[in-house]
Order: sequence, then C-alpha cells, then structure tokens
Amino acid sequence: MMVDVQEVKVVVAHDERATLRVGDVFLKIDADQTRVDAEVEAMAMVPIPTPEILWRKPPVLALAALPCTPLGRLGEPSTASPAAWAAAGAAVRTLHDAPLPPRLGRSVDEIASDLDSECEWLVTNGVLPTDLVTRNRQVAEAALRPWTPVFIHGDLQITHVFVDGDEITGVLDWSEAAQGDALFDLAILTLGHEEHLDDVVAGYGTDVDLDVIRGWWSLRSLLAFRWLVEHGFDPSSPGCEIDVLRSRM
Repeated sequence: MMVDVQEVKVVVAHDERATLRVGDVFLKIDADQTRVDAEVEAMAMVPIPTPEILWRKPPVLALAALPCTPLGRLGEPSTASPAAWAAAGAAVRTLHDAPLPPRLGRSVDEIASDLDSECEWLVTNGVLPTDLVTRNRQVAEAALRPWTPVFIHGDLQITHVFVDGDEITGVLDWSEAAQGDALFDLAILTLGHEEHLDDVVAGYGTDVDLDVIRGWWSLRSLLAFRWLVEHGFDPSSPGCEIDVLRSRM
C-alpha cells in the first residue's frame, strides 16, 4: 500500500547543518549536539514565543512550524508594516530584559582578533577592494567596546522572526543564544534593512547608539563573508553583505 508523503523542502543546507520542512514540521539536522543542546535550553528559558519542540532524536530536532510569515528576507524589500517591525523591537527588548542564560558569548578581544584575521584574508586574497575593507574595519571599531551582557538571540536574522499582521508569532533558531551585546541583536535584525531601524528602535523603547549598530553591520558583514562564500551563499546578491559594506563608504 502506498503511503502519502508530503513534500520535503530544503530550507537551508550546508556542511555544518541542514533544515528540512515536511508539511508543518521542521527537521533540524546538526552534527554538533552541543549547539542543539544550547538551542533547546534557550527555548525553554526565553520569554517570547518559540516553536514547539515535537521530538528530539540526535542528530535531529523536530519543531512545529510557526504560523504566518517571516518579517522579511535579506536582499528583498520587506512587506511587513512599520508596526510589525516595532513589535519585533519590543520582543527583542523583552528578551534582553530576561535573566541571563548560562552560556557565555564571545569576548570583545576574541571578536576583534577574528575581525583582523578576516580583514587580512579578504585583502590578501583580493576578495574585496582594500578601501572597502579598510573603511568598514574603521566603522566596525564602534562595536568593539565594553557592554553589559544581556540574553541575546545571537543570530536574529529577519527570516527567523515570524509575524501575523502587526503581531510577532514566534522566533526561530536559538542555537547561538548566549550572553552578549544587546545592540548586536538589533543590528542583525536590521542588517540590509536600514530603513526599518527607526521602527525597531521605537519598539525597543530605549535610546540606542546608532554608531554601534552601524559598527555591528560592518563587523558582521566582514566576519561572515568567507563563511558565506565557502558554504555556497552569495554575499554579492542585491541588498546583501557587499551592499551593506558599500553603504558605509
């Protein structure tokens, strides 16, 4: 007897992990179980909506699909309302006000060391123009300062934030959750969508240093460039990392 099989959609796949969607279930396959442990632990602690964990059988974690649609996508105009972006800012503030998770994030010195290494690689290999790298390394300096740790998502891309109209229905992918800089989350949420920064900050509800946000945009784009290329992504696509870097020139 034939059994109905729902369509399997590859959401993301690279050498480190893969996420598949089968009907209303997401299957996350990750060889690094410590990363999955961190994700499960974080989801149990956060005060904002997250996907329901259906089951776990290493190396697979099964999550229920979140309702509605992502806030947007990098490289594409967001159709979400200003109120939805503000709601995302408010959700991030709720997260940042929560008790700290046990997992420590990277230190300023570690990030600065990685940034220097990546900038050297980008220039030495002719991947990006020297003036582009130099200028964005200068902008990134604003982010390299002491901060008071808060509970951060750690990879708050707009594709990880789901909305229904003006309401947040949930936030995905907590594998990088840790103690870290609050402005890093705000920067990743608005990366490539600078036009929505004011809405996010309004929803966040407190003054933020916009130079630090811009610093994190440059820093994240420089750090991610080699990884993206080596894992089959195109940082030169319209609205993506190269455009983010060029916007600081």
